[in-house]
Amino acid sequence: MTGRTVAAAAMAVASPILGLAAILAWAGLPAEWTPAETVTPQSAVVFTFPAVGAFLIFHRPRLNLAWLMCAGGLAAGISDLSGALMFRFAAIGEPVVAGWLRVPTQLGWAVCGVTLTMVLPLYSPDGRLPSRRWWPALALGCAAITAATVRYLVRVPPPPEGYRFPEVIPNPLQVPALEPYAAVVTVVSWTGIYTAMALAALSMAVRIRRADPVRRRQIGWPLLAFSGYIVFLVAGAIWPVFMWPAIVWAAAIPFAIAFSVMRYRLYGIDTVVSRAFVAAGVVAVVSAVYFGVGTLSGLVLSGYDQVAGIAAALFAGAFFQPLRRALQRAVDRLLYGAVGDPGVLAERLTQAVRRGDPAKALTSVVGVLRDGLAVEGVAVEVADGEPRYVESGRVGPAPREVPLVWHGTRVGRLLVGAPGPRRFPAAHNERVLATLTPYAADVAHAVRMAADLQRSRERILTAREEERRRLRRDLHDGLGQTLSAMAMTLNMARLSLRNSPDAADDLLRDLHTGMSAVTNDIRELVYGLRPPALDDLGLAQAVRDLAGQAPPDTEVEVDGPVEDLPAAVEVAVYRIVQEALTNIRRHAEASSATIAIQREQAVLRVLIADDGKGLPESHRTGVGLGSMRERAAELGGICVVTGRPGAGTRVEVMLPLLSGRPVVHTGLEG
Repeated sequence: MTGRTVAAAAMAVASPILGLAAILAWAGLPAEWTPAETVTPQSAVVFTFPAVGAFLIFHRPRLNLAWLMCAGGLAAGISDLSGALMFRFAAIGEPVVAGWLRVPTQLGWAVCGVTLTMVLPLYSPDGRLPSRRWWPALALGCAAITAATVRYLVRVPPPPEGYRFPEVIPNPLQVPALEPYAAVVTVVSWTGIYTAMALAALSMAVRIRRADPVRRRQIGWPLLAFSGYIVFLVAGAIWPVFMWPAIVWAAAIPFAIAFSVMRYRLYGIDTVVSRAFVAAGVVAVVSAVYFGVGTLSGLVLSGYDQVAGIAAALFAGAFFQPLRRALQRAVDRLLYGAVGDPGVLAERLTQAVRRGDPAKALTSVVGVLRDGLAVEGVAVEVADGEPRYVESGRVGPAPREVPLVWHGTRVGRLLVGAPGPRRFPAAHNERVLATLTPYAADVAHAVRMAADLQRSRERILTAREEERRRLRRDLHDGLGQTLSAMAMTLNMARLSLRNSPDAADDLLRDLHTGMSAVTNDIRELVYGLRPPALDDLGLAQAVRDLAGQAPPDTEVEVDGPVEDLPAAVEVAVYRIVQEALTNIRRHAEASSATIAIQREQAVLRVLIADDGKGLPESHRTGVGLGSMRERAAELGGICVVTGRPGAGTRVEVMLPLLSGRPVVHTGLEG
């Protein structure tokens, strides 16, 4: 250990010892010599400031704030013990010693006051004044405390008449000539002390306005601590009941400074401030309503105290929830600006999404997120065959990346730029992100669906024309020529039947072979248009046949009637199941699989799951998975493929049904 840490440890140990000794000295006093208040905010300072200061010195030996905390705490301990011993010696008949103990009592109080209530807040959290213009505030505090100290040291003791203690404690340093000015000096000095304390807290508020987001959260902790202490201290001087909260608040100040200096979990300060203000406001207003209604009811309903109490409780309860919401909105606006409430942002985003198509909705998402996060820029990139990128502001070269996940499928990413100038933006970001990211994921998924649908429409139009061309070629060049040749063969067989029966028989045999080939061509042509198994077996049995064609063992479950489904839905389900089973057999290495088809009133659900090796961490959508998504999108449905390594793969399909017909938007009607 270095000399610095040894000195800090010595002060951290000595201060609580002095405080405990003061408590024991107070406890041993006779009742007639015990003051009305033996515990003050200074008593709390003795136990917390030196300990936290020594901790900070151990981590940062050159930190001036930590040395101020140790020195102020030690001075408070000396003052407390000297004050207790002053009454102790007076009680045992040693007035001269008791009189001289006034000096360390008052000097310790002065050092403690200057260091902890003036210098410490002015120099928090970096050990420097905000600017040279704050020197007068420090000078005012030092001068006011010095004046109060001199006033106490040279005052003339009161006369024995009306003195509340058995004997008057003499003052060896009294100056009777200054006594006429004592009252004025007291008022002026204490006014200066409270003014300097308020200015010290104001200096931190000025720092917050000019600081970057991280430094704002760093200053927020000591600002909250010092502001609360000043409020309760002033209130305690008027109403003694508030002195105990001032004592507790004084004990918490060093911990707030430690949080600030060490930058430990600084993101929580806005939550602490918010809840503290809301709780205090609710308690104050509800209490006022309760006592006000109780008093009014007591006057109106004289003699009915129970009715008055019930009426007051009902009024206070009715005020509680609306008041809490109003205060929360006010504090959020104070801390985060006009868009500080994530619920309000979510409502704004919902309305924007309802008013526009997916492309415009994506622009609304980035705009609302930029406002709510108070950053310089926000962008959303939708993961698709042709990635779509929408940006508001400028995200910069190294933005924060937040994945957008919709039902387990990554649909894009959110890019968040550097923090802007708003108060506490980074602390608020997590709440806003948690609230709005699901909305952004929904919109990103809608954009993907719209793109899939558009591509499907284009592919359907292209495929229709290609299919027409193929059918024309197959019918004209293949089947048409074959039928023409068969007609010529029939004519030749008819002419040869009388003169050469054997030749006619050969021609008829060739004709039979050609007709078999034509039948096969027609069967292949029809199968390309629609699987015959659907007409021969129905959807349920056709899927069971697909499942039984090869391993793995596949269980098929059908829930609800599927016999009257539209033809387009039957084909889509059959092809999706066929493609999914092909992928399972080629890639999954599964031992079993399950196919579940569930018919509901307006939706047909299909689930294909296996217990195979699942999808890799980073996989790209192939032709098979893409075709399944497109088949579902053509009918206005969705197809989601999920899976983790070692946990199998799930293909979930939902196809809408309205009055037994699918919702189809292909642009090819008629």
